[in-house]
Amino acid sequence: MFSVKVGSMFSSAHYLRGYKGKCEGLHGHNWKVEVVVESEELDRLGMVLDFKYLKKKLNRLLDNLDHRCLNHLAYFKKVNPTSENISKYIYLKLKPKVKNLKSVVVWESSTSSAIYSE
Repeated sequence: MFSVKVGSMFSSAHYLRGYKGKCEGLHGHNWKVEVVVESEELDRLGMVLDFKYLKKKLNRLLDNLDHRCLNHLAYFKKVNPTSENISKYIYLKLKPKVKNLKSVVVWESSTSSAIYSE
């Protein structure tokens, strides 16, 4: 099995509904996002997927999250914007555009991350 991974970042604010503690108030993160694509076979060039293509798709999606309050986005009006749900959101948005998408990792700090895969 072959895997490729690209990463990017975005900055946004959020607050967690129903949470008792500091995270219930509006606060921000510089989120790091990693996307992994897997394949048992390589293409004719010997690649799982062109890094440039994958970065372009990821960055287009993250542009819509950058410098926003995530709670104000339609998806997160219904779903609490936890790191877990942010990783799922990114995965679901990328899946139709990225063949063999394996997982999305969202880091809210240098020591805390959440991973979503199907």
